[in-house]
Amino acid sequence: MKIFVPGRICLFGEHSDWAGGYRRINAAIGKGFAIIVGTNQGIYAEVKPHPDKLIIRTTCENGTRKGPFEIPMEREALLAEAMAGGFASYAAGVAYQILTHYRVRGIEIDNYLTDLPIQKGLSSSAAICVLVARSFNRLYDLKMTVRGEMEYAYMGEITTPSRCGRLDQGCAYGNRPVIMTFDGDRLEVEELNVPRTLHYVIVDLKAFKDTKEILAKLNQSYPFADDEIQRKVQHYLGPVNADINHRATAAIRTGNIEALGGLMKEAQARFDEHLQPACPSQLTSPVLHKLLAYGPIQPHILGGKGVGSQGDGTAQFLVRDPEAQARLIEIIERDLKMSCMKLDIDSATPVRKAVIPAAGFGTHLFPATKTLKKEMFPVIGRDGRTKPVIMELVEEVLESGIDEVAIVIQEIDRRMFEDFFHQRLPVEHYNKLSKADQRYTQRILDMGNKVTLVVQDSQEGFGHAVHCAKEWVGNEPFLLVLGDHLYSSGTSESCTRQLLDLYERTGKSVVGLLETPEEEVERFGCATGVWEEEGRLLSITEFAEKPSVEYAREHLATMDVKEGHFLTIFGQYILTPRIFELLGDNIRRNMREKGEFQLTSCMDRLRQEEGFVGCRIYGRRFDIGNPDAYRQTVIDFPNA
Repeated sequence: MKIFVPGRICLFGEHSDWAGGYRRINAAIGKGFAIIVGTNQGIYAEVKPHPDKLIIRTTCENGTRKGPFEIPMEREALLAEAMAGGFASYAAGVAYQILTHYRVRGIEIDNYLTDLPIQKGLSSSAAICVLVARSFNRLYDLKMTVRGEMEYAYMGEITTPSRCGRLDQGCAYGNRPVIMTFDGDRLEVEELNVPRTLHYVIVDLKAFKDTKEILAKLNQSYPFADDEIQRKVQHYLGPVNADINHRATAAIRTGNIEALGGLMKEAQARFDEHLQPACPSQLTSPVLHKLLAYGPIQPHILGGKGVGSQGDGTAQFLVRDPEAQARLIEIIERDLKMSCMKLDIDSATPVRKAVIPAAGFGTHLFPATKTLKKEMFPVIGRDGRTKPVIMELVEEVLESGIDEVAIVIQEIDRRMFEDFFHQRLPVEHYNKLSKADQRYTQRILDMGNKVTLVVQDSQEGFGHAVHCAKEWVGNEPFLLVLGDHLYSSGTSESCTRQLLDLYERTGKSVVGLLETPEEEVERFGCATGVWEEEGRLLSITEFAEKPSVEYAREHLATMDVKEGHFLTIFGQYILTPRIFELLGDNIRRNMREKGEFQLTSCMDRLRQEEGFVGCRIYGRRFDIGNPDAYRQTVIDFPNA
């Protein structure tokens, strides 16, 4: 398994993590707030299990190889190595914490590439700790969330002589900004949606700063301030920093880069005013301020400030576009001989396409399905019109903002679908329709212009049907909707829109979830996890395909779900294109489940690799896959 962990850069709120931690002693201290994001550079590794050792090889930024470092996978040996300090101590510290809380064997990590600058305020040590936690989590399927990986990385790092703050391990969240709130021992993390790509330049000042001295001097202001200088430190790291972070969060969410750049300048000026007097030997930082004020770069920047503990270590600039980014790098490297690094915070790729599998045989509805696909069975829509199931689905998908729809079919059924979506009615039939229905025929054709038919040559399972749409979808996320269900929202937003909104906020694969009584769980895929957002957003830790009631009771119980109920898959998904590679791997290796290629097991692998969130849907699903369910759907759906 290959894993990448980026470095971490603090956009706003340096020092607020440890400062906010003092609230456990002095409640009058303000909460800490920081916005961080993973860098484009980081640590690349290949990992595999080992029977009884922690083995790690590393590659330095200059390409030099070190190791292997070999430590017995025993708590005493790991703790001794962790406390000794040095590179291997970080890996040992995390392994010690994992072994203390989980039953695992060893692990072998080959860090074959590092392009992250070391000791430049980008948390390279934290990246190593997250790498080790993530490696154990994925190889042994420990079912940690990203937050869990971050916590174990933090516990592992403070097992070593390092005394890092809580924000360093936020690199676990990758290239998506998060705002972190530090309230004593309590930490909250919220991911931020980025509607437009943000372009930064990170600059190595090629100077020196003493981080230990900075931290020692600033910590003298806590937990109680004794003089005006110390009160100003607490004031900046408390209410001033909170205000800047809240305004920066709003600017990021709205894509207001001018406001964001202005806040960088404001944050640096107020940092200098409040904190510089507490540690003038390090925070006067003449090299940083010379760069921030350098005339030739001003036309190309929206804002700039220091990074990490500040001082003459690293600087960051926000620019308008890639052209300004390139020009800024050229000037700094040419004139000031400082090395630069690009940082692009990408917006989530929009979901433009939807896939609806409709190639099944419909065996439970035989013999009707001998002449008519179940997706073409009639239902009465909520608008009072009688229409085929597939049209109701396509309408919901397109009205939710999707641009194109692929329906996966058998070749023998192509004529049926093409006639419905693409053929005009015979004139004699058209003339017998009401004026409203005549206008509606054009609506059907307009929808048909957005519908593509994709053929599944052989019916080998749900996962196989999804994989057939790989070439049509391409390398982008897509919406997947079951073709033998209908959906009714309990809010003004459709069920698919609820999923799309959550994807736009998190940038992760999303599955709709519905609370279901235990006697029905054997009919559905199920999921469980940890609630991240008041019973609405679930960080998924396990998928199970049609589990038994006994398995569900033992493994799939979820907090805030009624007793005797479990979260089942609603029938709508948003998936990243990585799912096609996982499905293709199963197909090439002929890895079938109950004779077919399934989707759920691949979603579980996607969960381990990228993270997966569940959206508790406000709505209902209606099954048309068997006679009793279809009869009830015909009765209930029009009024749902």
